[in-house]
Amino acid sequence: MSTEPLRVLIVDDHPIVRRGLRAALAADPGIEVAGESATGADAVTQAAELHPDLVLMDLNLGPGMNGAEATRRLLELPRPPRVLILTTYDSDADILPAISAGATGYLLKDTDPDELLTAVRLAAAGETVLTPAIANRLVTRVRAPERALTAREIEILGMVAAGRSNQAIARASFITEATVKSHLVQVFAKLAVDSRTAAVAEARRRGIIP
Repeated sequence: MSTEPLRVLIVDDHPIVRRGLRAALAADPGIEVAGESATGADAVTQAAELHPDLVLMDLNLGPGMNGAEATRRLLELPRPPRVLILTTYDSDADILPAISAGATGYLLKDTDPDELLTAVRLAAAGETVLTPAIANRLVTRVRAPERALTAREIEILGMVAAGRSNQAIARASFITEATVKSHLVQVFAKLAVDSRTAAVAEARRRGIIP
């Protein structure tokens, strides 16, 4: 068994959060903080240079590359690290892109410090680690796929929630307005609503969009 410490790169745009995570990880003598990044782009650069075993990744990193995109790019490196998401965001619109990008696990920031240390070790070993609420949501999607919104439907609904018209959504998504309308028909049916406003309200109630 290797006696080398587990090397972790912390990625979060809030300095005080990075400091807290560094302190929490320091409680385990077998874990070493290899570095810290405040942006997705810097995380990819540092990971390529430092070769951490695991990246502890926030999702919302301010302007520029988000955590899901940074995860995808990290896993394209010649020596890719495992990526464990640690965030406050728990909507489907946040979870699905991160998991699809290849994250090994997804935790919320209210996770107990001891549980975080265990999760870091498990994720570094390649085991899937999910906060119970996240696991339940993913299981529900698998068991009832006909009622689950697709990633594209969630993306379009998010733009509806932001007040964009069908025309603006079509331009942003590189699809036709007719396709946007078709997606919205499916969204209305799955959410059992009959309007854009009701769809947004129901999606927020279910935690599908923030």
